Amino acid sequence: MLAIRGRKQLALLRISYWRFLFAPWRLATFLVALAGMLWLGPRSGDPTWDSIDATFMSVLAFLGAPWAVAALWRAARRRLPWPQAYVAACLWLLSASWSYDLYLLATTRSYPPSWLTNMLASSILYAFAGLMWNLDWSRSHGATLAFLVDDWPPVAERGSSPRMLLFALPVMALVAALMLGFFLHAR
Repeated sequence: MLAIRGRKQLALLRISYWRFLFAPWRLATFLVALAGMLWLGPRSGDPTWDSIDATFMSVLAFLGAPWAVAALWRAARRRLPWPQAYVAACLWLLSASWSYDLYLLATTRSYPPSWLTNMLASSILYAFAGLMWNLDWSRSHGATLAFLVDDWPPVAERGSSPRMLLFALPVMALVAALMLGFFLHAR
């Protein structure tokens, strides 16, 4: 209800957010991340991690994490109203936990005992995704997190793909190192 009532102020529903999100470098890093999640799932030792939940959780993270992280940051700085922070927190939980829980409830007919562990681990990944996909470049600010700039989301993509990949790769390497723990634990 809050999202519907405040839809005119919700950046998530603006075309500028979607133009920002679908920059070539963001799409490329999303596809690499999705491929990594699909590869790692069956090798993780987690019987609940399959290609279906890996796909929908990855897609939800790509579509929502940049906005949710930005909205929470901006609300904490009193640059957005608190109802938007609530909507962002709900989207975060839907993407990082509730969708997984509901999927497992529907497929196994029991609520997953791993819900808390999954929520915490997925929230860390969600935060990294939101931060990484908020990387941006402008002449006036250089490399920055886009939500720190007044005109978030930017009207037009300002950063060049090759330049932004240099900043995104360390984040991706850190996440890959964190995820490697699942793979090594399963061996």
